[in-house]
Amino acid sequence: MSQTVDRALTILVALGEGPSSLEQAANRIGVHKSTALRLLRTLQEHGFVTRQPDHRYRLGGRLFSLAQQALETIDIRQVAAPYLASLNERYGHTVHLSVLEDGKVLHLDKAQSRYPDRPGSRLGPDGRFGHRAPAVASAIGKVLLADLPDDQLTAFLAAQQTGGQDIGSAADFRAELAAVRRQGWSMDQADAPATAGLIAAPIAGTEGRAIAACSISAPAHEASTAELSRLVPELLCTVEAISLAYGGTPTPRWCENRCGAKHAERASRT
Repeated sequence: MSQTVDRALTILVALGEGPSSLEQAANRIGVHKSTALRLLRTLQEHGFVTRQPDHRYRLGGRLFSLAQQALETIDIRQVAAPYLASLNERYGHTVHLSVLEDGKVLHLDKAQSRYPDRPGSRLGPDGRFGHRAPAVASAIGKVLLADLPDDQLTAFLAAQQTGGQDIGSAADFRAELAAVRRQGWSMDQADAPATAGLIAAPIAGTEGRAIAACSISAPAHEASTAELSRLVPELLCTVEAISLAYGGTPTPRWCENRCGAKHAERASRT
């Protein structure tokens, strides 16, 4: 580990015990105050450290935000697993749990389809567990992007255009995402017999925003667009049940009528 990174991490651990002065931080890592000040200012610029009115330093909000994101990513896979398995067992199609990470869709978990692939037929590399795919190019990505705060979405779209990603008109793409958010789900249609159609819906976290997405996909020869569309209510019930089990706050639409889950009886997270 580089000496600078080691010192920065040591400072963060120290601040976890309570606010510290510049001198205390310097003593903790055994350097001159000027060196400690440079480290603290860099950490402050990135939101990991905040300087208080009394000139002492404490942990910043960015650190807590990252910690929360990490916890949600870890927790959601464990919470969602039985629901993914149940959905897969009922209909036999591939079911994914995915999150948005660095502008891409990351598949966290997968329940594989129960039917054999035909020769030359496959769901494609984008369906692999752990694979990252551009968020703008899939129904999964769109349901996750649709629930981003406006400032984050603006930054994301700017980065896509700067990076040469073809999203067309930013205004049109925003309008498409707004429609996805109102609808509550999105679909990718199979464009050939050997390709897969997919439906995706968001899982709500503790603040009501999407923290993950669940999807059902199937090759066209196993499920037509119409057949896959008929599973939308089941998918919406599943994501709502996962949200409730996680302790999230989904918009009540499906569970009480379809699977009996009650919004007043959320399971606590451990």
